[in-house]
Amino acid sequence: NPIYLHTTSKTALAYKNKELPGHGIDYHKDGFGSPIGNWKSTDIAEGKKARLEFESGITVEGKIDKLIERDGKLLLVSFSNCRAKYGDRVLFDPDWGTFDMAVGERITSVFNGAADKDAYNQVALVPKERTIKSPSDAKRKRLENLYAQVRKIRKTKAGYERLGEIWETQQAEHPEDWLLSMEIFEILDTTEQQPELKARIEKFLNRKKTETKDLTTLISWGFRLVEYHKKPEYQAALAASRK
Repeated sequence: NPIYLHTTSKTALAYKNKELPGHGIDYHKDGFGSPIGNWKSTDIAEGKKARLEFESGITVEGKIDKLIERDGKLLLVSFSNCRAKYGDRVLFDPDWGTFDMAVGERITSVFNGAADKDAYNQVALVPKERTIKSPSDAKRKRLENLYAQVRKIRKTKAGYERLGEIWETQQAEHPEDWLLSMEIFEILDTTEQQPELKARIEKFLNRKKTETKDLTTLISWGFRLVEYHKKPEYQAALAASRK
């Protein structure tokens, strides 16, 4: 199941088909990101600092500026000076501004078109297939297994020689996937290993970025995060968080 939602273009947040005030496409003009799932029981209140630890392993830590509720349900938590992480990977950095975190256990369905079409200024499009569900077939499980192998190599700092084989398998069986390539690229970049493989993966990602418009921003951000993760200030913060 997805553990983090990230959009890369104008985004509006709505509840019961009505846009939440202050959370339209002008505010979220560059996209929106938020963890998905449950977090461990934690007291939260406006004006207080909080650290949320999700069952998925994602952590969100910062000062809570605002809580938005409707019908007795918590919908949105707005943080300042916030950092969101998944393991060593930064999902949101304090320098990026306010982190608006949607509250939801899971994604139940996906539709095209806007929830509040009047606010979004568009005509809603109704697809023939009204609900798009995430596949859970054998092919998907094989891809998930490749991700698990790469995570293990990253964590144990061993088995780097297998990255080429894993990438070739991904290319042959899952050519539409790009994120695993970025994961492998970052490991090779960080460890300064297998420069020829790294160059091939970089070429693949740049070609994917050029050929697939929807991936341009995502892959560009991926490369930026790889560079950010090498900065001394990030490494210092990472070391401090492990103490």
